[in-house]
Amino acid sequence: MTAPLAESAALPRPTRLSEVKGWFFTADQLMFDWFLAHQQERSEPGDLLELGAYMGKSAIFLGARLRAGERFTVCDLFDSPAEDASNSRETKKSYATLTRRAFEANYRAFHEELPSIVQGLSSVVTDHVEEGSVRFAHIDASHLHAHVHGDILAVRTLLTAHGVVVLDDYRAEHCPGVAAATWQAVANEGLRPICLTGTKFYGTWGDPEPLQQALLEWIAARGDIWHEVQYVNDAPLIRLSAKGAGEPAQPVSRHRPAGAGGVRRTAAPSPAAAADRPAPRRPAALRPAVRRVARDVLPPVVTRALARARRRARGH
Repeated sequence: MTAPLAESAALPRPTRLSEVKGWFFTADQLMFDWFLAHQQERSEPGDLLELGAYMGKSAIFLGARLRAGERFTVCDLFDSPAEDASNSRETKKSYATLTRRAFEANYRAFHEELPSIVQGLSSVVTDHVEEGSVRFAHIDASHLHAHVHGDILAVRTLLTAHGVVVLDDYRAEHCPGVAAATWQAVANEGLRPICLTGTKFYGTWGDPEPLQQALLEWIAARGDIWHEVQYVNDAPLIRLSAKGAGEPAQPVSRHRPAGAGGVRRTAAPSPAAAADRPAPRRPAALRPAVRRVARDVLPPVVTRALARARRRARGH
């Protein structure tokens, strides 16, 4: 139930995404933005889904990328009691301050309308979301193996044929159940990896190769994202890091004095930031073949050194 207006007004109102509590780092903001933009460029239909919202940081980001006519569903226990002892212990330990009121206040600081909220266990999401209707799903709910495994299977039925699923904490030492469920899905449930960041796994039950090729071209054109290609069970996956990379356009609070009008889709960098940003590279198809080969076969430390030398030679 939504809190009375006077009580909600007492909550601090964030004006920047960085002011919202949570763990949503630059690499994953870039990946969310890239996947959603890639889907939009190809007019891929589908809705958005998040299982586990905490204080709303990634939900606010996703809501800014919602297209007209689409539905964004957020499923979380919030302050409802869990149905089993182990889940209750985890909730009290990790999310003691989480309430639906806090989530809604944060979200409404950036967006006029709330997403469709399902307050309950993530296992009920299939009762509220249509099968085959979701193009992008973020799983960040329970860390317990049985629950994560169930969330993955549920999302598989909800995704479109080319839909993308993101799994948080797939390698964190405090939640080995997530790692076990993630790679179990790869080994036994047909989930195919696309890429990895330090905190999130990106996969699909469709064909990952076109996404991987497009992603590699985008990474090469930016020039500020480190990456390598590894193989798991003879299938490629991209590992990337975005330390020092520029962030994508951020959602801006409609209450921010300098930013009326809701979400800022594009952001003009300051002169100092523009000076520090690497110059855009030509698309991969226009580069000499030897440069592409060097990037593919040389160790990353060597290719980065070559890239720095080229930039210095161009006077950047």
